[in-house]
Amino acid sequence: MEILKLFANSFIFWAAWIVIPVIMEILPSVGSVVILIKKIIKGDGDKEQQYLPEISLIMPVYNSAATLEACIRSVDESDYPNERIRVFLVNNQGKDNSFEIFTKCQSKYPDLHMQWLNAKQGKSRALNLALFNSEGKYIINIDSDGLLEKSALRNMVNRFESHPDMDCMTGTILIDPKQIEPYPWIFPKLFRKLEFMEYAQAFLAGRNYANETNSIYTLSGAFSAFRKSSVLKSQMYNTDTVGEDTQITFQMKYIQGRRVGICEDAIFMVDPIEDVNKLYTQRQRWQRGSLEVSHMFFKDKMNIGKIFTDASIRTLLYDHTFAFPRIIWYLAMFCLLFMNYSLNLIVFSTVFLFALYIVLGYLYYIAILGFLRPFPEIRTYYRNQWYIVPLLPLFNLGVFFIRFFGIINSISTSSAWKTRNLTEERKDFTDGLRRDFHRVETALHWIRRAVNIEE
Repeated sequence: MEILKLFANSFIFWAAWIVIPVIMEILPSVGSVVILIKKIIKGDGDKEQQYLPEISLIMPVYNSAATLEACIRSVDESDYPNERIRVFLVNNQGKDNSFEIFTKCQSKYPDLHMQWLNAKQGKSRALNLALFNSEGKYIINIDSDGLLEKSALRNMVNRFESHPDMDCMTGTILIDPKQIEPYPWIFPKLFRKLEFMEYAQAFLAGRNYANETNSIYTLSGAFSAFRKSSVLKSQMYNTDTVGEDTQITFQMKYIQGRRVGICEDAIFMVDPIEDVNKLYTQRQRWQRGSLEVSHMFFKDKMNIGKIFTDASIRTLLYDHTFAFPRIIWYLAMFCLLFMNYSLNLIVFSTVFLFALYIVLGYLYYIAILGFLRPFPEIRTYYRNQWYIVPLLPLFNLGVFFIRFFGIINSISTSSAWKTRNLTEERKDFTDGLRRDFHRVETALHWIRRAVNIEE
């Protein structure tokens, strides 16, 4: 009996640690490598088009004076013919001199057909206004604070033209290496290199795997594209959520039955996040948007059985519902010492799990090197960051806790694009503790005076 009990305890212990990494991390990692090999052997199937159709490029503008010209210049320098691009710059009530930058760019890049539109507050309203005015066969959205890789637009259109069944796609978002290097070393530069590696994993490995299984969860708001004939049949961008990119993705998938894909060789470079506070508010906003959209589409359809048939529900359950038992399990590690588990076993299992995530990271690393073959400069930079891979599990763990706090905040606060950052929330928390302790201290003082007799 003791042997059976020991075996049962060990099996439950190791199964609890291994099942989530195997299902959610190992299989996608191996899958991404398999997909890479498949693409090397068969190619992506895209045909270079002799005739390139007209496209509309939508660029929401909100206080973008510092980045707008560089973004427009990247469009002008792309290898897509300027005469076949119509650019809509949609200002949603920004307060800076973005319009002055636009007028200078009109003179500086006369071959680009650009039009300035004024919209109401909100990115989704700006996108909808441009959609109604758009022309051309394809509609492509890009943020005004990033840079298009030279061949990004052509590669995106080639993918559409070569795959008639594809009606909407996300591009690949990467952190601009040139914006990372100027930062001082140790924490500032390391923090941004970790973000660079995280983005590369998410788009070039993770979403490539999701593309093969038709399970892409969301189109990137920073760079996405649609067939005009499909997107204009949709309900357009929703103005009641901060996750308008996820909402229109779900529209295309669940209302119109369209396939959502990725064009991995259409790259859009964005600036690195400024600091931990910006990372905190960004990921909180993403988490809130995901929950809001899931409520819109699944509030009457949530069924645990669909975890095996619906990729979006599977992602939702893992990212949100499973977050609570994962948090409990992290805290339960400290309780294992009181349940006849030795400290050596706990430490060994933790190190083993950490080593497993490092192996997974290098599997992604190998896959991404393959996807970046057409871009030697970016590939060289990525290859040189091999020593960052062992630190990614810790970075991802920190991001997980930020997303977990986003779940809590989505319950207790109203939806808004601008949210409290980590410093503000920490201050509110400490102020709340001080108020609570002051109330307790006041109550104790009152009780003390009530039960003691003064001479």
